[in-house]
Amino acid sequence: MPVLTRLIPSPLVVDIRGGALADLSKLLADQRISTSGKLAVAASAGSGARLRERLAPELPGADWYPVGGGTIDAAVELADAMRGKRYDAVVGLGGGKIIDVTKYAAARVGLPMVAVATNLSHDGICSPVSTLDNDNGRGSYGVPTPIALVIDLDVIREAPARYVRAGIGDAVSNLSALADWELSHRETGEPIDGLAAAMARGAGEAVLRHPGGIGDDDFLTVLSEGLVLSGIAMTISGDTRPSSGACHEISHAFDLLHPRRAAAHGEQVGLGAAFAMHLRGAREEAGTIAEVLRHHGLPVLPGEIGFTDPEFVDAVRFAPRTRPGRYTILEHLDLSASEIRDAYADYAKTISS
Repeated sequence: MPVLTRLIPSPLVVDIRGGALADLSKLLADQRISTSGKLAVAASAGSGARLRERLAPELPGADWYPVGGGTIDAAVELADAMRGKRYDAVVGLGGGKIIDVTKYAAARVGLPMVAVATNLSHDGICSPVSTLDNDNGRGSYGVPTPIALVIDLDVIREAPARYVRAGIGDAVSNLSALADWELSHRETGEPIDGLAAAMARGAGEAVLRHPGGIGDDDFLTVLSEGLVLSGIAMTISGDTRPSSGACHEISHAFDLLHPRRAAAHGEQVGLGAAFAMHLRGAREEAGTIAEVLRHHGLPVLPGEIGFTDPEFVDAVRFAPRTRPGRYTILEHLDLSASEIRDAYADYAKTISS
């Protein structure tokens, strides 16, 4: 009998530890990544630029490209700059926006991409998706998964704490997204990929249940691994379903309705996850998520990220329009503005008691 299997695109190398950057040049010399040493390095203006002085002498065959922001225009500009120069690979060095820009640009010119994350703000570091700002707000674009991933915990600890905390919100939101996927399966017959769901759930639960904090290497390792597994889960399922449900619809609504005021992605989806769990009647789970978010200094109420209660109600009402065709607790309940207002008042009272 033939042995049937599924081939899963995933990084050749995942290096998560303190001091990992010291071995970056050895990783890039891997013949599966670069045979000539001719590399492009896309670096952010902040953390990436600061690391350039340290890394440039170790990468003599590299050309460096500064990237100004997480826009589709920046990604196209980077791709055009690299085109025709016969690089073996491109390295994205920076936070989530720079990695998303680099993933898109690498896909556009047909190069493998190495992600070197300098913070843990969201699960895009290893996902097959680039989220980029465009003329209509923000869009998600399918791209190949990075061929290698490096997370140096020493560098992560130097990042602004807010951006590391945001990754916690993104990882924990998997649990709400999976509940939405299961709801859609029951109500619409949408298939669930069991392997993708298992990986996303394990990632979310590991972060949710860990007693440590962002100053703890063990916790940072679990968070890093959780974000990587979330990205691979999306690769397995072929879409963002394992990690994106009502929680992300609410976040996208904030981004579109208040583009100049939107908070960090992970802050918004963490809040969205706690509220979505409350909407589906999972009060204990909603309370646990809210408690963990508070433990790590993340918001659980819209006022904590600068939004009024009416603005939150408007965002929840608008949220289903951000992902047409996706079925979550928001589409299932189809609440009116007054019903959302009442549900939010109950949520706020419940998590504050």
